Amino acid sequence: MTISFVIFDMAGVLYDWDTDIRLGALERLTGLSGEDIDRLIYGSEFEERAEAGDPPTGDAYLAALSRRLNHRIDRQTWISVQKAMMRPRPQTLAVASAVSEEVDTALLTNNGMMLKEALPFCAPEAIEIFGESAHVSAEFGARKPDVACYLRICERYGHKPSETLFIDDSQTNVRGAEAAGLQAHLYTDAGSLKSALHSCGIL
Repeated sequence: MTISFVIFDMAGVLYDWDTDIRLGALERLTGLSGEDIDRLIYGSEFEERAEAGDPPTGDAYLAALSRRLNHRIDRQTWISVQKAMMRPRPQTLAVASAVSEEVDTALLTNNGMMLKEALPFCAPEAIEIFGESAHVSAEFGARKPDVACYLRICERYGHKPSETLFIDDSQTNVRGAEAAGLQAHLYTDAGSLKSALHSCGIL
């Protein structure tokens, strides 16, 4: 099957994502325990709603986050914490860059609009490769593994799902992509990714 469009996940594929750094920073800022922060934010429906587009802007997200934590989190603080928890993976980013020279590519991460607005500061390496094609799920009103999320990004770029390759380190998200009719690769390392791309006639 010819592949004309490749979609890369972010956390666990292009970047390491150390959530302990984020929790530690928020503990110091708010005085809350990591368990409470997880319960209020990352382990609650709040973050899943944000990843599906509610709240619809970064400012609205920060206001809601601040209310839930009972502590004002401003934009620069949020960006600093987010950037501190992310580490680029040069090998996989190099693969993505090479792929972008051959076919349409996009980044799709389960995140809200605050990260979308902060990507140039938090992930300049990804922006250099993907530019305006670096997306968060909130832009599509659905989050992975919802079939709608995959179909909407394919529609945005005018590619058939059957001619799209989706790359993610989550088996659940890979299955969601396959349910939407996409080809999918479960990411483990840059070497196996290169092999999968070769088998699709890329690189």
